[in-house]
Amino acid sequence: MIKLPRDKVIITVAPTGHFATKAKNPNIPEQPDEIAELVHACYNEGAAIVHIHARDKDGKAIGDVDVFREISDKIRAKCNIILQYSTSSAPELTMDERLAPLQAQPEMAALNMGSMLRKDGTFFLNTRSDIERGAALMKEKGIKPEIELYHPGLIDELNNLIGKDLLVKPYYINCIQGTPHQGAMPASPQNLLIYLGLLPDETIFNVIGRAPAPVEIITMAMIFGGCIRVGLEDTLFDQNGELANNVDLVARAVRIARELGKEPTKPEEARQILGL
Repeated sequence: MIKLPRDKVIITVAPTGHFATKAKNPNIPEQPDEIAELVHACYNEGAAIVHIHARDKDGKAIGDVDVFREISDKIRAKCNIILQYSTSSAPELTMDERLAPLQAQPEMAALNMGSMLRKDGTFFLNTRSDIERGAALMKEKGIKPEIELYHPGLIDELNNLIGKDLLVKPYYINCIQGTPHQGAMPASPQNLLIYLGLLPDETIFNVIGRAPAPVEIITMAMIFGGCIRVGLEDTLFDQNGELANNVDLVARAVRIARELGKEPTKPEEARQILGL
């Protein structure tokens, strides 16, 4: 496992997601202009990467490359934050539809490591051939995958990609906890340690700050030399049960980092560390 420099942390903000709506939290940005404005504010607070989902005019999650490109262009007009696309904007989309946004050439993109039966009964299909196809396309385009691990059993799919030379070092792995609707382990420091014991060499790891233990998880990740992700995709409420907002979640992460003697990387520093 590769640790970040002792005095640094890479912070990703995931402002939108594909499940939550403004009805659940009005602070969720859905349209390109509001996403770009919000991302710029998070960049100013210390975020180096933005994880992007797209919505249609009615707020429904979509995989439309033109909307992703519009969001990216509007963000780029404001700042040089690293653009990371979702490839799972909606589970009902075909693999072609989910990979289509990569034509807009983000620097990074999510790559899910397995199929998931969600608690609402929907099935999110990610076959081995789908995963290999996504990895091959990202390698061809020079896009770094964020490997999405929802539970330790998915390590097999990661090792398959490594064995077939479909990933470029350093690997960037997102150790997901606290999304039971997607089959992930509960969020706890103990479960993070399970992940860290399984990661291959040449890995930079990231964690998501999800309830019920967002502060504990991101703090522990930073102590172990990892990256962190915060944002309304992952948690709609703050520690006091009040509606959260993206800028405050980034600012809180930065405060915790500084208490640990760390500074958030600028995007250009993060690019160098991640090999973008």
